[in-house]
Amino acid sequence: MTVEYIRYRIPGDTAEFEAAYGRAARFLTLAPQCVDYELSRCADEPGVYILRITWTSAEDHLKGFRGGDLFPGFLAEIRPYIEAIEEMRHYERTVVAGAGGSVPSLYDWAGGADALERLTERFYQLVTADDVVGPLFAHMDPGHPRHVAMWLAEVFGGPARYTGERGGYPAMLSHHLGKAITERQRRRWVDLLADAADEVGLPADPEFRAAFMGYIEWGTRLALANSQPGATPPRQAPVPHWGWGVAPPYQG
Repeated sequence: MTVEYIRYRIPGDTAEFEAAYGRAARFLTLAPQCVDYELSRCADEPGVYILRITWTSAEDHLKGFRGGDLFPGFLAEIRPYIEAIEEMRHYERTVVAGAGGSVPSLYDWAGGADALERLTERFYQLVTADDVVGPLFAHMDPGHPRHVAMWLAEVFGGPARYTGERGGYPAMLSHHLGKAITERQRRRWVDLLADAADEVGLPADPEFRAAFMGYIEWGTRLALANSQPGATPPRQAPVPHWGWGVAPPYQG
């Protein structure tokens, strides 16, 4: 992906400028080359604006979007402001990125390590007593519930102990290879974890549960695929980091 920044200095009616970009934005919304966009206004100089557009690639922007059917409509809306552009460039992202502390991680919101350990302890009690998914765990290591709690903690923004102490993604993958998990077993696993979350008192607010169960659905579907005979999943990958409604930005 590439990020385009366009800096404007609007000498006149800024309200009309914003309205024009509001109309132009519908063409960005329809463009398959556009990932997202945002128009920001300078608080110190109200006539200065920065438009940020994330494109799937610079080539997709310059050849795909600009050479496509949507660009004429987009250009027609913003044409009066082309002379007000001070900068228009593509930027590539670096590895320096992260979230600040203003929004708690899912790990903190859940209640930290203690809450996740209570969750997995109760969950595996339900699992081992279950006729559908229990046979998969007939020879479970007594430490497995605590190890899964460590995995969930790292996924949800807590300490990276699973990577440091258990081997990270390759170790988790090894637990699923060749297991031939069925969809019925996967679905029961999900249902029992949701039951355990209720029983141990994990936060029940819709935002947390949507993010939590979103990861559980995503992770169990990967586990099911990776467990099938002949599956050849990547053997090296980072532990996924899951946020509030955000899936990990994996690329093939």
